[in-house]
Amino acid sequence: MRRAICPGSFDPVTNGHLDIIGRVANLYDEVVVAVFVNQSKVGLFDVDERIAMLTEVTHEYPNVTIDSFAGLTVDYCRAHDISVIVKGLRAVSDFDYELQQSQMNLGLAGVETLFMATNPLYSFLSSSLVKDVAKWGGDVSPHVPDVVAQRLAARLRPGTA
Repeated sequence: MRRAICPGSFDPVTNGHLDIIGRVANLYDEVVVAVFVNQSKVGLFDVDERIAMLTEVTHEYPNVTIDSFAGLTVDYCRAHDISVIVKGLRAVSDFDYELQQSQMNLGLAGVETLFMATNPLYSFLSSSLVKDVAKWGGDVSPHVPDVVAQRLAARLRPGTA
């Protein structure tokens, strides 16, 4: 069985993330979308909320499972018999960072990293940008699933959702 992991913070999940997840789901027998737990960083949504949103918005992909992890992605991969990490790239700046990570992952555990170019519709999109726009009352509905837009409004602008 061909298995891949799509790791990230997903705080929150965007349509760009979902585009990559859906495309990976078409290529692999099983895809694990793994929420990285960064204990030195406080997210807008806690890990359980992110898992719930991802579970809801990926329900159409029967071969996608949602999980979380702390520590090295390659340790998760070893523990779950996953040999491929898939990362979406929006721009050259993403590539510079991800190339270093991929080389380290290969050296540490022999885990390959595949880069998938982001759909141009989402090349500018990031969770941070979505949160900033939502915080100031901007319409993020074209950039995130409905459930995420609703949760952002409720979290960032109570009384408006």
